[in-house]
Amino acid sequence: MKVQRITEPGGPEVLALEERPEPVPGPGEVLVRVRASALNRADLLQIRGFYPAPPDVPPDVPGLEYAGEVAAVGPRTRRFKVGDRVMGLVGGGAWSEYVITHEREALPMPEGMDFADAAALPEAYLTAYDALVLQGEMKPGETVLIHAVASGVGSAAALLCKASGVCVVGTGRSAAKLKRASEWGVARTVLCASSPPSFADVVRAETRGRGADLCLDLVGGDYVPETLSALAPRGRLMLVGMVAGTSTEVNLGMVLTKRLRVTGTVLRSRPVEEKMALSQSAERHLLPLFRSGALKPVVDAVMPMSELRQGLERMERNDSVGKLVVRW
Repeated sequence: MKVQRITEPGGPEVLALEERPEPVPGPGEVLVRVRASALNRADLLQIRGFYPAPPDVPPDVPGLEYAGEVAAVGPRTRRFKVGDRVMGLVGGGAWSEYVITHEREALPMPEGMDFADAAALPEAYLTAYDALVLQGEMKPGETVLIHAVASGVGSAAALLCKASGVCVVGTGRSAAKLKRASEWGVARTVLCASSPPSFADVVRAETRGRGADLCLDLVGGDYVPETLSALAPRGRLMLVGMVAGTSTEVNLGMVLTKRLRVTGTVLRSRPVEEKMALSQSAERHLLPLFRSGALKPVVDAVMPMSELRQGLERMERNDSVGKLVVRW
C-alpha cells in the first residue's frame, strides 16, 4: 500500500510517497481501505517534529481521520463486515491506503454521504461534541463564544450549537472568512485583527451585559484573558488549541470572583477506552443529526493525495474555511 511518510522533520516538502506492506487486523479490529482523509494542524506539528505520534501508531505517517470501506476484519470482530462504509478518528497513520482501527472506534458513514464529505467529519465534530456537550455541559438557550469560528472545528461547533438551540458569537482574523459564519447560524462575529484581541465588549453587548456561558477556545495565548472577561458568572472555558501561544497572563481574581471553570482537553493521547466511549456517544447523538440534515460537513476543498503538500501549505497560510480533504 502507499503511504505519505515523513522523511525528516520539516515543512510539507519532507513528505514522500512510499510503499509499505498492508497491515493485518487483530482481534476486534478492522482494516479500512481509506478513500479520503483530511488535514489538521496536529499533522503539521507532527511533520515539523513538535507533536510525536502515540506509541501504537506509525510514527512517520500522519493523518488523524479517515473515511473508507472495511477491507478485512480480525478475529472476534462482530460490529462491521467487509464492504461496510466507515469513518473515524485514529492516533495517526490515516494518510495511507489502508489503516487499522478497533471496531468500537469506527463509525458507520451516514447513508448517501460521499467519502470526501465523511472524511471531513470525525476530527471536527467529535472534538466539538466532546468539548461542548460532554465536558462543557452546553445547554439550550445558552450563549457560546467560539474562537476561530471559520476553522474546521469552529464551523462544526457552530453548526452543533445551531442544532442544539444555542446562540453563537464567533471570532476570527479574516473578515472574508467570517462572512461565511452566517451559514452556520452564528448570531454575531468579531474581527480580531489587533493584538491583543478585543471581543469581550461585543460578547457582553450581545448577551445584555451577562457574558457567554461557554467558550470553545481553539486559539489560546492572549485570547485567554479576554475570554475570561467575556464569560458570564460561572462560565466555562474549554481550551482545545494553542495556535496563538502556550502562555499568557490571567487575572486569577476574576476566575475566583466569577467562579469560572477552565478545562484543557485533547483527544489524540487519550486511553483507547475513552476514545471508544466518545465514538459510541457520537454515534448515538450526532449521526441522527447528519441523517436529518441538521449537521453537515464544511469542506473548503477536495484534492488528490498527490497534492497533499499544497494542501498543507494552504492550511499554513490560513486560507481555508472548514476542512481540507485529500482523496486517494
